[in-house]
Amino acid sequence: MNDTKTYGEFKTSWCPGCGNHDVLVAVKEALAGQGILPHQFVMVSGIGQAAKIVHYLKCNGFNGLHGRALSPAQAVKLANPEMTVLVESGDGCTYGEGGNHFLAAIRRNVNITLIVHDNQIYGLTKGQSSPTTMTGHVTKNNPLGVVDQPFNPVAVAVAMRAGFVARTFSGFHEHAVKTIVEAMRYPGFALVDLHSPCISFNKLNTFAWYKARCKEVSHDPGDWAAAMTVASTFGEEIPIGVLFREERPSKDAQLPQCAGGALYRKSVDMEAVKRHMLAYA
Repeated sequence: MNDTKTYGEFKTSWCPGCGNHDVLVAVKEALAGQGILPHQFVMVSGIGQAAKIVHYLKCNGFNGLHGRALSPAQAVKLANPEMTVLVESGDGCTYGEGGNHFLAAIRRNVNITLIVHDNQIYGLTKGQSSPTTMTGHVTKNNPLGVVDQPFNPVAVAVAMRAGFVARTFSGFHEHAVKTIVEAMRYPGFALVDLHSPCISFNKLNTFAWYKARCKEVSHDPGDWAAAMTVASTFGEEIPIGVLFREERPSKDAQLPQCAGGALYRKSVDMEAVKRHMLAYA
């Protein structure tokens, strides 16, 4: 039986008390509980404090460009459908620099799990406002307070009918593990917006702030209209749990190139490749 030590124990560069520590443990427990070994999954990340998680796991890993984690992750899954693919990065990397890739990933519905460490701030660059920073929040680059409307990732994902949309909080450990496992078992693109407080640069959205507001949802996640209402709620109450779930075939399940296992195991007719290239030369 796997345990969390299967995935290594590494010294991190995260601040003591950072929510990212809790996320790392939750991911390890989610993997161990499903019996997934290090060689059976790949962790893809972008740039930022959250994205460093790939350095603290014994696994196949890819640390990509800022906002570009989803692209190589989808490529890995399409090339090797047998591989479990996880993507992790922060709210800035995923919803800011990577916003267009986020929308495209929802449309494509490749069978990968996206876990976003949403601390509502840029942590690596020391406290600038991110796409999810709340209006009025005073930050280094907004000394008079943020005037922009915050991006609501789960509402956008539900509106686009992403197959699996969930939110959880790193301070609710068992809930976070359960939510990650459910997302990983969903046969398509799954989003977990995981609130993970930054104790150094976000003094507003703290552990206590989230703990007082995060409440388990009670609606039917298959009801799109109800899910939109719940996903649009954020403030004095923050709904957590599976917000929306809808079964639809993943892209990798529909592509004939992905049938029969990993592409790297299949022989390539190089003469056919040459003819194809010459035809378009």
